[in-house]
Amino acid sequence: MSLRKLLASVAVLTALCGTLTSCSSGTSANASAGKLNFANDKSWNFKDLSNLSNKDIHVKLESQTYLPETAYTAFVKQSLRTSEAPGMFTWHTGEQLKQLVDQNLVMDTSSIWAKAIANGDVSPTLRDLYTVNGKQYCTPIGVDDWVMYYDKATFAKYHLTPPKTWNDMMKDATVLKSHGVSPFWSSGGTWSFVWFQVLLAGTDLQLYQDLATGKASYTDPRVVAVMNQWLQMEKAGYFSDPGSKTAPATQMKDGHVAMIPYGTWFASTLEQVGLKNGTDWGVFTIPTVKAQAGANPVAIETSATCATKHSTQRDLGLKYSQWWMGADAQTAWSKLQGNLPFNPRAQASTPTFQDLGKELSVPKKYEFYVRYYDATPTPILTTALDQFTGFMTNPGNPAPYLQGIQSAASTYWAGNK
Repeated sequence: MSLRKLLASVAVLTALCGTLTSCSSGTSANASAGKLNFANDKSWNFKDLSNLSNKDIHVKLESQTYLPETAYTAFVKQSLRTSEAPGMFTWHTGEQLKQLVDQNLVMDTSSIWAKAIANGDVSPTLRDLYTVNGKQYCTPIGVDDWVMYYDKATFAKYHLTPPKTWNDMMKDATVLKSHGVSPFWSSGGTWSFVWFQVLLAGTDLQLYQDLATGKASYTDPRVVAVMNQWLQMEKAGYFSDPGSKTAPATQMKDGHVAMIPYGTWFASTLEQVGLKNGTDWGVFTIPTVKAQAGANPVAIETSATCATKHSTQRDLGLKYSQWWMGADAQTAWSKLQGNLPFNPRAQASTPTFQDLGKELSVPKKYEFYVRYYDATPTPILTTALDQFTGFMTNPGNPAPYLQGIQSAASTYWAGNK
């Protein structure tokens, strides 16, 4: 599952089509008229984006949003094999993208990527996430950097400033805890990977990457040491209740939690509960836990838009994909979503993200890595989320939890190497 499904707190549920034909009636006519059928699982303002693309490239989106994710996934896998399939749809990178490539269902976008990189529209590092067997498929609909959101009012109340080092952040956590404020948000279930990601990548990024590719074991003493550090933070009371049903944005609004690690897409969620960018909240890059060879690690997540191989609208899908990566489209999207555009030539709509964009673009200062949720094969991830949740709910010796994850990892990698 892609965590982008939480971009907005209110989603518009579009009923699933009764048949594939009814889903895409008039496809050929739409193609000739410059109307692109766009299946997606994003509750975004596509209407305004459609108006802009219609003006710029004479392609108008006919957006069809499908939620929940299980319904959307079923629709996509059913519909892609016919000429009446939507010309473009949202999807994932990694293993799920490879599955569609292996079935010859999505268009090669290598030329689009080459042009975008030559124009300075996208980082070459990002291309690797869209590469299967040496070619690129699909393009990003969004790329989010994981940063730390902080409550400005709480920081000001206790005379704190955004920390530059891990030790400074732990000192801030001690102050906050002493005043009855949870320093950091945490949650079980889907989000239980967050602090494992922060601590492991911030301690040893190479080890983090080796776990993702099966080159290291979860029972490695270095992984155990990271889990024990997590345990120490748990015992110190630095985290919010992992079982709380209250949304993290609301917890911050109510003054119960001071810092939340999340992707830059979370900005719109904070706005929806009435917390204003730059006034009520700010962001800072998450400090590395230990000094490492290379730059400061920053997690990224990305979701894709794909042009459908068998659709009569596939050329429109490619045209739209290329436009979407450009500076004009990304600037407009930032204004609509309040997010950080992935195109470095685009203009972020808020001073907060303008400053963050400049900070993250400093040469050799940051090294970007794929979020744990996306980097970890699904069979391992499913077990890991359960084990991390158990560890957070009943903090103690991490060995049994890590052994549980490694058992799933050993089984997976035995058949996938």
